[in-house]
This record gives sequence, structure tokens and C-alpha cells, in this order.
Amino acid sequence: MTVSTAPEPDRSTWPTGRLLAAAARLVEQRWVAVLDGMGLTHAGLIALHTLRDGPLPQRTLAQRCQVTDQTMSRTLGRLTRAGFVTRTADPTDGRRHLTRLTERGRAVHDEAVRAEPALLGGLGDDEAFRAGLLDLITRLSAGD
Repeated sequence: MTVSTAPEPDRSTWPTGRLLAAAARLVEQRWVAVLDGMGLTHAGLIALHTLRDGPLPQRTLAQRCQVTDQTMSRTLGRLTRAGFVTRTADPTDGRRHLTRLTERGRAVHDEAVRAEPALLGGLGDDEAFRAGLLDLITRLSAGD
């Protein structure tokens, strides 16, 4: 079998879906490298972001992050071991626990948020770009 060494066609000819997939992969690869240096995963960052306004029960956190309870349990285990969150009994319902950010968790979240614009070549601060992404996500989510 012969492997082609022909150059990849001009990206301007790629279908939009391929462009979106390529962009998503590139951003994800950059995020993984940066977050790893902070002791975080992408899932962990999403959980920290969701907890920034106050403590939540695990199930509510999982729902807001759009993951299963099992996935959230593993994510929270890593975040707890890293000292980014604590889990304590809910004073209003002893059967569940509340997860809250620690100061260390808030600091690493803030650090990750500050790192984002550089990962996106400055696009993270571009309001028109963000508005376009939000519009795309809203339109695509409407079919769910």
C-alpha cells in the first residue's frame, strides 16, 4: 500500500463541520496542556466554574455540568484530593453533601480564566466571536 504524501488541500475549502472539529481539537489540546500544569482537567475546570457562585449538591452540579453522577463523583474526587473543593454534609438534608470551592480552588479557577485568551489567540476576549459561539450553541441545543 502506498501512502500519499500529497499536501493537504487548502483549509479554506474544508466544510464548516471539519473546520469546527479541527478548531475544537486544537483548543482542547492547548487546554489539556495548560490545565495539566495547574493540576486540573477540563472536567475539573467546568466543575470549579459551576461552583464559583456557591456550594451545590453533587447531583445538581452533575446536571449543570451535563455529566452523569458517576463522572462527577470521579471529578470531585480528583478536585478534593488536589484541595480545590471540599464536600461537607448539607445542614438541611443529612443524606446529601454540598461541594464548595476552597480558596485554592478559586485561585486556580481564576488562573485558568486568565490563561484562556492566550490559548485562543486573543479570541476569548472578542465579544463578537463569543456572541457567535453562543448563538451557534443555542441554535444547536434547541434541537435537543
